[in-house]
Amino acid sequence: MNTSQNDYGTSTDGAEETFFSHLVELRTRLIRAVLAILIVLLCLLPWARQLYALLALPLMSALPEGYAGSMVSTDVVGGFLVPLKVATMTAFLIALPYVLYQVWAFVAPGLYRHEKRFALPLLVASVLLFFLGIAFAYYLVFPAVFRFMVAIMPEGVTWMTDIDKYLSFVLTTFFAFGIAFEVPVVVVLLVKAGVVDIAWLKEARPYAIVGAFIIAAIVTPPDVISQFMLAVPMCLLYEAGIFCARWVGKASAAQEEEPLMSEAELNAALNEAEKGKIG
Repeated sequence: MNTSQNDYGTSTDGAEETFFSHLVELRTRLIRAVLAILIVLLCLLPWARQLYALLALPLMSALPEGYAGSMVSTDVVGGFLVPLKVATMTAFLIALPYVLYQVWAFVAPGLYRHEKRFALPLLVASVLLFFLGIAFAYYLVFPAVFRFMVAIMPEGVTWMTDIDKYLSFVLTTFFAFGIAFEVPVVVVLLVKAGVVDIAWLKEARPYAIVGAFIIAAIVTPPDVISQFMLAVPMCLLYEAGIFCARWVGKASAAQEEEPLMSEAELNAALNEAEKGKIG
């Protein structure tokens, strides 16, 4: 068997074999994740139209009775592609826990035990917060924004939006609120990595509030309601992140102060070592 050596005289076959085995495992994990999404998508395709109707429900519910507002499709294939996009997005969200499990199964073997104890709850929390942000936008933000839009609509104007533009608006808002609700996770990661500390976060609170309103003004529609409904949760989640970071810091400090083994276990290990030397 041919072996190669690097400049230091050590064999590189083992490193190359490990590298290619990681690539094979990564490919396997990606295939499993994509197959999971495709399987869920195939199951949802018969209900693609119903899924889009459910997505459009906040807008249709905000229209007053007898209002002539409706949606139109200005693209030839829009009536087919838009429900398909909605079904794909729904399939991805349903399969997301399994996709993240594949990511975790690939990364976890390279982590230490204490890193696993920290990373796994943080991963679960980030997923839950992302879904919470989407639910917040769908059940609270959309009804309030659409009612506001209907209330300020001039008389004699028929509100007709393209279904593709509505989908883009919904996806952008979902993504904005989903990412915004990750603020506690970002704060905890920054504190855990030593980039910032609790005292700095408290001092930066006024800047965080201003930043939250600036971000809300950029990523939300140009109305005060949606901007306010994004900025306020971000400020509250910033405070929640400070609380969680303080709790994580205390738990880490207690773990560092905890001895690796008790005095009795240490004496037993020393005795076993002495017996091994005598033997």
